Amino acid sequence: MEEKRPVYIVDGSRTPFIKMKGYPGPFRASDLAVAAGRPLLARHNFSPAQLDEVILGCVSSGPDEVNIARVTALRIGCGDKVPAWTVQRNCASGLQALDSAAQNISTGRSDLVLAGGTEAMSHHPVLINNRMLNWLAQWNRAKGFSARGRQLAALRPHHFQLIIALLRGLTDPIVGLSMGQTAEKLAWRFNISREAMDAFALLSHQHLARAVKEKRLNEIEPIFDSKGNLYETDEGLRIDSDMEKLARLRAVFDRPVGKVTAGNSAQVTDGAALLLLASEGAVEQHHLPVLGRIIDTEWSALDPSQMGLGPVHAMARLLQRRNLESEAIDYWEINEAFAAQVLACLAAWKDADYMQETVGIDKPLAPIPRDRLNVDGGAISIGHPVGASGARLVLHLIKTLHQNEAQTGVASLCIGGGQGGAMLVEAVK
Repeated sequence: MEEKRPVYIVDGSRTPFIKMKGYPGPFRASDLAVAAGRPLLARHNFSPAQLDEVILGCVSSGPDEVNIARVTALRIGCGDKVPAWTVQRNCASGLQALDSAAQNISTGRSDLVLAGGTEAMSHHPVLINNRMLNWLAQWNRAKGFSARGRQLAALRPHHFQLIIALLRGLTDPIVGLSMGQTAEKLAWRFNISREAMDAFALLSHQHLARAVKEKRLNEIEPIFDSKGNLYETDEGLRIDSDMEKLARLRAVFDRPVGKVTAGNSAQVTDGAALLLLASEGAVEQHHLPVLGRIIDTEWSALDPSQMGLGPVHAMARLLQRRNLESEAIDYWEINEAFAAQVLACLAAWKDADYMQETVGIDKPLAPIPRDRLNVDGGAISIGHPVGASGARLVLHLIKTLHQNEAQTGVASLCIGGGQGGAMLVEAVK
């Protein structure tokens, strides 16, 4: 078997994550990808047309941006001859794009790849229901004034009931539970209190506030909208958040007894994150800097109603395959879909019965140190544009390793539908 080639992380950029405000935001998903990609490529000594491919994760790009990776590639100047393709693995779409790029580089199919993810959740469509769709079909077949009059008379209020695609997409069709309801199940299963969830959420904001103050989020590229408004920082940060304010928020998914609120859940946002990956040959040819290496990736699956535990399965199997213990990992990033979900992962990680009976690991791994997890905040404070989050986690993780003179990190996400993904990276000095 031919030895796989190393895959290097050269550089990366992301946009600020822009909070959804109830109406379409100022940028489409391709706008965001272009805003992250153009300055990233401009920093390096090669033409965008010299990329071997562009791979982007996106959950819902919309009808005007089908195969959004190709749309983005053309807009950033890659030219007609650079192939581009889009991947979709729900919340881990950006991580899947990186893994797909790494696989192609490691096997020699590509040498220089732009990969990551983008999502404009505020632009997810509003749909008409099937009754209105059937009515429109009959309207188109109706001939003459009287036939159309009868069709108009058949209209009822239920024909105008709209379907919010974002809400429908966040509900699992197999188990019939929203992602928030699956988090409620984990909170009850592992006896996670509302206070613990709110405390975790508050810590996310405090960590992000500290990172902003210390100017450590240097992966963010400023972006202007068509009206000249400047976006420089993530909009989800609540500097004035405290336990009292969080405690006043009502449960969203299991009223009135639930524990999951808007305050201890990921924020719905628009954003993009892109990384430049290269083979050793491309690094030498184009005189590229190197931030790190992608060492390995693991994908796992589990009961969709317990989807939040996906990182436990993926991370444990990844470490087992690499013959690593928890202590070998310097920093961890677990996507904060919900505070309950991350806290449940930490509980399951050290639960011998869960690890043996459900994950298939003989013994629990050493606990993940809280002071090495999501050290600059997570999706609760930063936001979670679903197609982009996996790429953001890896990009920020490699930056964190350098800032702390550390070596090894793991980035992981839970995935709607009952999956988990985890990527092992190392810093290169």
